[in-house]
This record gives sequence, C-alpha cells and structure tokens, in this order.
Amino acid sequence: MSTDLSFVHLIANASLLVQLVLLALLSVSVVSWAMIFHKRVALSRARREADAFEDQFWSLEDLTPLYTKVSAKRYEPTGMEKIFEAGFREFARLHKQDGIDPDAVLAGAQRSMRVVLNKEVETLETSLSFLATVGSTSPYVGLFGTVWGIMNSFRALGNVQQATIAMVAPGIAEALVATAMGLFAAIPAVIAFNRFSNDVERLINRYDTFSEEFASILLRHAHS
Repeated sequence: MSTDLSFVHLIANASLLVQLVLLALLSVSVVSWAMIFHKRVALSRARREADAFEDQFWSLEDLTPLYTKVSAKRYEPTGMEKIFEAGFREFARLHKQDGIDPDAVLAGAQRSMRVVLNKEVETLETSLSFLATVGSTSPYVGLFGTVWGIMNSFRALGNVQQATIAMVAPGIAEALVATAMGLFAAIPAVIAFNRFSNDVERLINRYDTFSEEFASILLRHAHS
C-alpha cells in the first residue's frame, strides 16, 4: 500500500494545531518579505539622496540658495536634506537676534540637527525589530508544531498491535513540514536583518558625520 507524502497532502492531513502553526508561519513570511522589499527600496533611495545632496552641498560656497531650494520643495525633505534644513533654519533664526553668543547660536543649530537626526534614525530602523523577531522565533514556532505532530503520531501508535514505518512516516513527515516552514520564514528574515542593519549603520554614520561637518561650517559663520 503506497502512502501519499506530497507537500499538499501532508498539510491537508496535518492536525489542526500544526495547520495553524503553518498558517501563522506562512503569514509572517509573507509580511517579512513585503517588509524586506520595501526596506530595500527605502534604503537604496536614502543612499541615492544622500549622495546627490552631498554633491550639491560641497560644490557651493554660499549655502543660502541650497537652503532656499530645499525649503521650497513640495514634499518634506528627508535624510541629510532634513538635517541641513533644520540646522540652517535654526542658525539663521538665532543669528539674526542681537546679543546672542555665537556659541549659543551654534548650540541651538546642533540641537535642531540632533533632533532631526534621531527621527531619521527611527525611520531607518523601522521594520528591523520585526525582522529580528521573525528570524529568532520562527524556528521555535516551527519546532513546536513538529513536536506536537510527532507526539500525536506516537499517541496513535498506542491503538495498534504492530507498528510499522509506513504507519509512522506520514505523521512524522507532517510534523517536519512545520520545521521546514519555520526555517523558510526565519532564514530570509535573518539575512535581511543583518544586511539592513549594516546599511542603516552606515547611513547613520554618514548623517552624523555630515552634522559635525556642517556644524564646523556654521561655527565659522557664527564667529565671522
């Protein structure tokens, strides 16, 4: 007597709890893949915008036209543009006021840039915690489904006089599908998390370096 061990047959004949585990893992996998593609596009765009803005920034001696251009955009700037806009706006506002110490003017501009930088960091790190959670917990969820399925298989053996491999194989195969699904959900999430974490860290370092360099330029203007 042959036994159908096809993937669809195994899932269809699995216990309700194992099916729920598989459904949960599949749903998490779909969501994580959507986040992976979205995050990849967002980080690529952030790198391109940073490259383009740095080219403009370092090619100009007078930064006022650049600030006017950034402020006049219809959409809200992001990344370096937003950091630059916040720092320049606060510097210009404080610099116009009489009796303010140049160091205080610079400190105000740095605070504004730091606030925007922190918000940009939060934006860049969006979805990373979810990918980390999926990567760390999915194998255990799949293992839970496997243990439950194998346990049910061995419980069923108690009702027969003679156990054979043919009787046990379908139940064990059904249970192992949960482990495979857990790994299927976890491996891409772990790889994406490691890759994106590195990309985010590089962007944050670029933003932080730009803030320090821009602050040095503002310091010269504050004392001029």
